[in-house]
Amino acid sequence: MTAIRPVGINSTLTTSTSSVQTSAISQQSDNLRVVAETAGVYVNYGANPTSTNENIYVPVGEGEDISLGPVQSQRVVGITTGATTIIDFPEGTGCPFGVGDAVTLTANQSNFNFTHQLVQSVDNTAGVGGYFNTRMTVDYNSSAVTDVFDAQQFAEIRKSIKVSVATESGTGKAYIQQVQVS
Repeated sequence: MTAIRPVGINSTLTTSTSSVQTSAISQQSDNLRVVAETAGVYVNYGANPTSTNENIYVPVGEGEDISLGPVQSQRVVGITTGATTIIDFPEGTGCPFGVGDAVTLTANQSNFNFTHQLVQSVDNTAGVGGYFNTRMTVDYNSSAVTDVFDAQQFAEIRKSIKVSVATESGTGKAYIQQVQVS
């Protein structure tokens, strides 16, 4: 017997044959549970997914656990604001994100926070411009932030996803929840 534990919030989507998606979800678990209430649904997930009949199918009235892969997050030690935002990671830790991933930043200095922005580039080159840590550029315009980032304050960046669903026919509801499976 498999046991599941909910993680984060449950999202409910009204479904039809047209793909609809959730708002951004910060990934906190490696599994996603999807339950189709009235009609079977096709499920897709990623930075900006669209569901088609080529995606995972969840039959009506049943729940399916979908593997999202490992949770990706990292502590932030520096932020450079501008037309794009540069994120510095602790020396020796690397970057768990790739170009095209969506990320969400949560910091005690809340004016630096952003939700579901795309990674443009990752620089692992040692010693460039005096930096020996990994830097990541995010497609987020933070030029309005005039504060100086305090590395002593908590800041974390985490992969975020959206989940899309579309019914095979008709309309219905789908329930989407990150879960821990044991």
